[in-house]
Amino acid sequence: MPGAGPGGSSGAPASTIHRVRRVLAIKPFRRLWGVTYLCSVADWLNLLALTSLSTKLLDNYTAQNFAFVGVVVTSLLPGLLFAPVGGLLADRFDRRKVMVVCDLLRCGFLLSIAIVGAPWWLFVANFLVGCSSIMWIPSKDAAVPNLLRRPDQVETANQLGLVMTYGLAVITAAGANALILGINSTFHLFQGATADLYIAKIVVVITGLLYLTSGVLVATRIPELSLRDVHATPEKKAEKAAEEKLGLGAMMRDGFRFVRTTPLVRGLLIGAFGAFAAGGAVVASAKPYSSSLLAGDAAFNLLVLSVFLGLATGMAVAPKLAHRLPHDRLFGISIVVAGLSLLVVALSPHLAISLVAVALVGVCAGTAFLTGVTIIGSRVEDAIRGRINAIYQTMLKVVLAGATVVTPALIGLVRPRQVTVWGGPITIDGTRPVMLGAAALAVLLGVVAYRQMDDRRTEKIFADLRNALRRTPRRVNGYLIALEGTTAINTGEQAARLVRWLDTGVRPVVRSADPALAERQFTTLVSEASLSGARAQALVAAAVRADLVEREIQPALDAGSVVVMERFADSPLAAVSAVGGLDSAELEGITDWATGRLRPDLTVLLDTASGNQNPDDSKLSPSEQWRMQKLLADMAAADPDRYVVIDADGTDDEIAERVRVAVQAVFVGRLSSFAPKEAAVANQPAPYAVHEAAAAADVAEATAAEAEERVASEAEAK
Repeated sequence: MPGAGPGGSSGAPASTIHRVRRVLAIKPFRRLWGVTYLCSVADWLNLLALTSLSTKLLDNYTAQNFAFVGVVVTSLLPGLLFAPVGGLLADRFDRRKVMVVCDLLRCGFLLSIAIVGAPWWLFVANFLVGCSSIMWIPSKDAAVPNLLRRPDQVETANQLGLVMTYGLAVITAAGANALILGINSTFHLFQGATADLYIAKIVVVITGLLYLTSGVLVATRIPELSLRDVHATPEKKAEKAAEEKLGLGAMMRDGFRFVRTTPLVRGLLIGAFGAFAAGGAVVASAKPYSSSLLAGDAAFNLLVLSVFLGLATGMAVAPKLAHRLPHDRLFGISIVVAGLSLLVVALSPHLAISLVAVALVGVCAGTAFLTGVTIIGSRVEDAIRGRINAIYQTMLKVVLAGATVVTPALIGLVRPRQVTVWGGPITIDGTRPVMLGAAALAVLLGVVAYRQMDDRRTEKIFADLRNALRRTPRRVNGYLIALEGTTAINTGEQAARLVRWLDTGVRPVVRSADPALAERQFTTLVSEASLSGARAQALVAAAVRADLVEREIQPALDAGSVVVMERFADSPLAAVSAVGGLDSAELEGITDWATGRLRPDLTVLLDTASGNQNPDDSKLSPSEQWRMQKLLADMAAADPDRYVVIDADGTDDEIAERVRVAVQAVFVGRLSSFAPKEAAVANQPAPYAVHEAAAAADVAEATAAEAEERVASEAEAK
C-alpha cells in the first residue's frame, strides 16, 4: 500500500532500534542490564572453571569423566528443589536486598572452593551457588517492569536480557577463559604439574569477584530495584498491602491458587510444559537422529546451529509479531506451529528438509519463550510476579531435565532398520517415534493453551493471521468504515444513513465524533500557534486525528463495535496538502504516523464532479478542491483492496443506496455477525424511510448548530 516506506518493512529495523534506545535510555534499567551481563558472564565462566578445576582435583580417570556431569547436575538441582522459595522471597522482601545477599553468598562460596581445594566441597559449594542464583533470578525478573516507564516496554527489556544472557555473555566468558589460559601458556606464570590447577583456581576467584562487583553495584547504584507496583492502580496497591500480612506458606498457597484460577497463567504453563517437553526430546535425540540421516557428525553440528539460529531469530521477530497478534494468541500459535514443524523433522528423509524444519522449530520456540516471559512481566500483578516467574523457571528445568533423561530410554525400545525413500537410504530408529510423540504433545498442549489464554472468542484467528501476513496492526474485535470526500456535508449525511442501516445487524455500531469539532480544534491550534507552513499544518491535522484515534476510535474497536467515521484521516490531510502542495507519498506517511498505521477495513470515497460542488460547502478554492479530489483518487487507486469509489452525483437517497451496495459487496458472506440482516430491516417497527428522515434531521440539526456557533463567534470577534 502507499506509504509503506514510513511504516512498512523498510521502517521496521528503525522501529526496533528506536524501541531498544528508548528502553536503554532508562538509567536504572541500563545499570541492571550491565549487572545482568556481569552475572551471566560469571555463570558461564563458573561452568567452565569448575569443570576444569574438578578434573584437576580428581585423580581417578572414571571420576574425571563424570566431573562435567557433576558440575551441571549440582548447578541445576537447586532449580528443581528451591525455585518457588526464590519467588516467595521476591514477592515478600526487598528485591534489591535479596539480590545483594545472594551475590555476596555466591562470591563467598566460590572463594571457598579455591581456598578449601577439596573435590567434595567443590560440588557442595557449587550446589549452594546454584541455590543463591535461584533466589537471585526471580527478584531480578520481577523488578524489571518497575524500572520501565511503560508496561509495553517489558517485551523489549526481556529481549535485551536474553540477548545479553545467551549471546554476549557466552562469547565473553569463553573468550575470557581462553585468554587466561593463553596468558599462562605464553608467559609461563605457573610451571610444573600444578600449573593448570592454579590457573583453574584463579578463574574461580575471578568468577567470585564478578558476583561481588554485581552485589556492590546493586546495593549502591540501583536503588530503584526496591520499588513496587510502579504501574499498579490504587486498588492493586491496596491488595498488595493486604497480602503482605500473609505468611510464606499462605503466599505459596496463594500463588498456586492464582495459577489454578487464572486462565491466562494456567494456559501459559500448560503450553510451556508441552514446549519444554518437546524441546528436551529434540535435544536428547539430536545425535542419534543425525546418524539416522546418514550424514555423519557434520549433520549434528548443522542441526544444532540451525536450532540456535532459529531461537535467535524467533526472539528477534517476536516483538514485531506481537504488534499484529496479541500475546495470548501468539504464544499458543507458536507452540502449535513448533509441533507441526517437529512433525516434519520426524518424517524428513533428507538433511536439507530437516535443517529447514529444525530452524522453524527454533523460531517458534524462541517466539514462545520470549512471549511467555513478556506475558508474566506485563500482565501479572507485581505482588505475585516473582512466584509465577519462579514456577515458570522451575518448569523449564524440571521438564527439560526429565525429557532429556527419559528420551534415550524410549529411543532404545525401537530397533534401527534401514529403508529406501526417494532412492536414498535412511535409518528408521527410535528417534522418529519419539519426535512424533513430542510433536503430538506440543500440538495438543499448544491448542489447549490457546483455548485457555485466548479472550477474544468473537474474532476469528484466521483474520488475525491474515493481518499479520499483511503487516497491518492487530485489532481486537471491531471494524472501521471510513467515508471520505471533498465536502463535509455529503460525508456527514451518508455516515448517518450508513449507521442507521448497519444498526440492524448483530454488532453495536458507533458513529465517531463530528468532524466539525475536529475542524474547530485544528483551526484553534493553527491560529494560536500562528502556523502558516503546509507541513506544520499537516502535522497539526495529524495530531488531531491521532488524539481522536486514541481517545475514541480504538476503544470502540477494542469493544467489538463497528465504527463509522466520516473524514477519518485522508480527507483532512488531503485538504491541507491541497493548499500546501504536499504529494501523496508524504500524505500517506503522515497518515500512518498519526493513526499508528490503523487503517479502515473499508474506505468509501464519495467522488463528486468538480462542477457539481457547491463552493459554500468548503473553504477551499475550486483549484484546491480539484487538487484535493485528485489526491484522494490517487490514494484509492493505489490501494483498491481497501477503497471503494462511489459516484456522489445525484440525490442523497441514490448515493446512500450506492454506499449500501458497496458495503454489502465487501462484507456480506464474510462476516455474518457484521453484515446487516435484510430480514431485520424489513421487520423494523418503523419504515426505513423514518430512519432516513431521522438521519437527515440529525445532519440538519448539526449544520444549524454549527452555523449558529459560527455567527456567534464572528459577532464576538467584531
